[in-house]
Amino acid sequence: MNKEELIITPKTKVFDIIEAYPQLEDILIAYVPTFEKLKNPVLRRTVGKVATLQQAAIIGNVNVGLLVNQLRQEIGQNAEETNSEEHQYIYQKPVWFDENKVTVKFDVREMLANGEHPVAQVMEDLKKQKENEIYQLIAPFLPVPLIDKASSLNFSHWIEKENDELFFIYFIRNK
Repeated sequence: MNKEELIITPKTKVFDIIEAYPQLEDILIAYVPTFEKLKNPVLRRTVGKVATLQQAAIIGNVNVGLLVNQLRQEIGQNAEETNSEEHQYIYQKPVWFDENKVTVKFDVREMLANGEHPVAQVMEDLKKQKENEIYQLIAPFLPVPLIDKASSLNFSHWIEKENDELFFIYFIRNK
């Protein structure tokens, strides 16, 4: 990606920013320590290529506007007012959840460790889910781009955070 063409916005992919401006990697990590995982080339190639700054900010629990403007300032771009759409991520156990209705459990940790990206597999799996069936995704971080994609396909979700490196995300088809 050409530096002159890349204007940093909430919708800019993390991978594109780091490729165009390698010096911003350390600033991203300093801004939110969760981004330390970007040093892993596998995660950079997989998650970094699909995650936007907006999604990364949600993962790191930071204000996307402040993050975008900090990065823009570092490379000499003017700060801008950012109007980012806020997404609601569900951490409170929903009424639809029933452990007995979990029909598929998919652990993406090994796939990510092998440099593979699970989005296509998860989307294929979700398309096969019947009404009232629950899909469980197990991930080493909050897969915000995947949750957003599933939401766009009319799925509800629930996030159960075990710790900073283990998340259970449950999906059910909306009626």
